[in-house]
Amino acid sequence: MESLLYSFLAGVSTVLGAVVIIVFGKPGPRLLSALLGFAGGVMLAISFFDLMPEAIVHGSMLTASLGFLLGAGTIYALDRFILPALVSSSHELSLENVPRVQTVEVEMLRVGYLVFFGLALHNLPEGLAIGAGMEASTALGVYVAIAIALHNIPEGIAMAGILRAGGLSVARVLLLTLVVGLMTPLGAGLGLAFFRISPLFVAGGMAFAAGAIVYTASNELIPQSNKLNSHVAIGGLIVGLLLVFIMTG
Repeated sequence: MESLLYSFLAGVSTVLGAVVIIVFGKPGPRLLSALLGFAGGVMLAISFFDLMPEAIVHGSMLTASLGFLLGAGTIYALDRFILPALVSSSHELSLENVPRVQTVEVEMLRVGYLVFFGLALHNLPEGLAIGAGMEASTALGVYVAIAIALHNIPEGIAMAGILRAGGLSVARVLLLTLVVGLMTPLGAGLGLAFFRISPLFVAGGMAFAAGAIVYTASNELIPQSNKLNSHVAIGGLIVGLLLVFIMTG
């Protein structure tokens, strides 16, 4: 039960990031570029500094590689076949024959949903990590939970900023960030069930999340941020990479 409690507290810290965006309002083009770049940096760093090394430790290079490819392929399928219909129904718009401002808003919403799916998948193995830490010792589990809570806050800032720029209401943004946060205790619960069966489940889940996150960052976040302001985007990317590097160091 302790692992579920700590993972819940770590997960819902994502909402704190959303509150920051809600208090200060929708981001302008420069801030949005920085947020997109920052989110891309955070997501790439999480994948390569945290998830993939842990996937290899708990499993093998083969397990990590296959999980990574499966995660990237899943997000590609979401982007190609599911999200276009989801965004269209949310805005009742297509990208054709609409004003440029609306077109940008629809595109930001699509990116925001991709970030939502990517971070949700990322938070599952975070919960597994907290559960694994608790299995080793309570102190280690608490340390892992605190570290995850700290880096969930900038994740929430980035995700909420993009979704607000996409035109979602405050209530929906809060709901989606809460859903992302609740994936952490869900992961901890799954860990309680599966970690005792085989650490390969943990390894596969971490690698799957890494693949999903890298696809989202490289295909959506970084290109979109560069379209808005390339120099600001690079600055945001560097800050995101460095922040996660420091937190995981």
